[in-house]
Amino acid sequence: MVPDVSTGTDSRGLIAYLFGPGRRDEHTNPHIVAAWDMAGAPDPGHDPAATYSQLARRLDHHVDLRTRELDGKKPSQHVWHCPVRTAPGDRYLTDTEWAEVARRVVHATGIAPEGDERGCRWIAVRHADDHIHIMATTVRADGRRPRTHQDGRRAQAECRRIETEFGLRRLKSGDLTAPRTPTSAERAKAERQGQTITARQWLRERAYAVAAAVHTEADYFTVLQSLGIKVKTRLGPESGDVIGYSLAAPGVTNAAGEPVWYGGSKLAPDLSINRLRERLPDQEIADRPRYAADPAEPWQHATAAMFEAGTALDSDDDAAAAQGQLAAFGDALYNIASATPGPHRAELRAAAMAFNRARRSTTLADHQAAHALRQAAKELAYASNEPGGLAIALLFATVHLARAAAKWHEQRGHEQQAAAADEAFHHLQAGYEQAAAPVLADLAPRAPRAATTSRYEQYVRATLPDHADRILADPTWAALTTTLAQAETAGHNPRRLLAEVGTQRELDSAKHPAEVLNWRISAQPNKRVQAARRRNTVSGPSPMSTAPHLPATPVAMRLGERSRHH
Repeated sequence: MVPDVSTGTDSRGLIAYLFGPGRRDEHTNPHIVAAWDMAGAPDPGHDPAATYSQLARRLDHHVDLRTRELDGKKPSQHVWHCPVRTAPGDRYLTDTEWAEVARRVVHATGIAPEGDERGCRWIAVRHADDHIHIMATTVRADGRRPRTHQDGRRAQAECRRIETEFGLRRLKSGDLTAPRTPTSAERAKAERQGQTITARQWLRERAYAVAAAVHTEADYFTVLQSLGIKVKTRLGPESGDVIGYSLAAPGVTNAAGEPVWYGGSKLAPDLSINRLRERLPDQEIADRPRYAADPAEPWQHATAAMFEAGTALDSDDDAAAAQGQLAAFGDALYNIASATPGPHRAELRAAAMAFNRARRSTTLADHQAAHALRQAAKELAYASNEPGGLAIALLFATVHLARAAAKWHEQRGHEQQAAAADEAFHHLQAGYEQAAAPVLADLAPRAPRAATTSRYEQYVRATLPDHADRILADPTWAALTTTLAQAETAGHNPRRLLAEVGTQRELDSAKHPAEVLNWRISAQPNKRVQAARRRNTVSGPSPMSTAPHLPATPVAMRLGERSRHH
């Protein structure tokens, strides 16, 4: 059961909508199921003689009266509105049950406490099977304002109790950091245009993807515009600095043919201009990613940063640092999806969208603590397609980090965030399995000769004695020997390498420990390439290392593949 509290000024307009046919004639039998005074509230739904104006006058009468008593200072937002909707698949409630829901919600939110005869006037209108609209004025009969502090949170808490008592599907409690849900009008408009998501949702995803890839605020707006999205900034009256912005999707207009604008904070709390600036400072040129001398570097950096982020989530020492890692992980998922080719890309995109709810909580994020992961993620926005199996190693790391994120939120009672992280985990796991299966199948037949395999077996028993039997019995052991042989050719000492990667994170919970080691080893840098680069650096700068910085254009080209919605 989902409540959605808002305030406004147009009581007559809201009443006309509640009792009207709806924007698509979807309102059937609109009528009042509960009110401050069932006998005294005109019901245009059941009484042909009752009019919208009569009902509005009855609701507004004491507001107007108290306004005169308060020297004409009418409250700026004197209309309180709260739709309450059951979850898809729930049984339909009777009018009597909806009446109880309405009375409990206005009591819990402070609009009309039970037994308080001077509470605000309110009505609950039902015009569909699965929801009601509660409308109230925000001036009490004694002229005071109701105590509605945190009314959205209190409405949610009451709905959780109602779900249990009514035998309805129990939804996850939120913490008021969720983005605004699309209105019924927005959903109807998307359906008329043949779209599966609303303009608000489409813009939110584009904004997140662009913010994940760019380095500065200026680049953020430039890339959005290159994708056909209209951008309108709001400037401070004295400083002339940008203090806010709004976006409009291409081709989406109102009845007057004007763009439909959505402010950044209305798309999502962390897309406001202030929250963006925390993640997009105007960094020095030296901090921007360059052309990589080794195309493997961005993938290796990202994988290493994922392991570092996992360590932060495992620690209870600094919640702000952990929250910063979650926000950076959310950005990384968008860039991984853009940079990774293959049929599993759809799962990665779904994971990025699902994780958006998990990247925010009431804990203030320390974004500087996640600098390594954020920078590594941005490198991927400019990287070439992954070399070899490095993308699989990175996907493997994302699966484990998503699971750690779900656990972190669950331990702190963040129900919605934990559910979102778990959903992202399942998408990432599916994407990883699609991508990894053919690679592992290709590695196994290329295992080294028996003498080399026997030597690797001895190394495993010597360096990881507690896990050796499970590693050697793992179906991916043959693939691991191939990867060890490749690492040895690249300049690594396989025995030392096994000891290093085997202690990065515990292996006790790993279902396939050889598979875990395989991807950890795959992500290690090529030592021979590194040595060659050091020699080149001594003799003179590499042409690649001094190449100009990549502009925002390649980012826009990649994101453009995902922008053809409106």
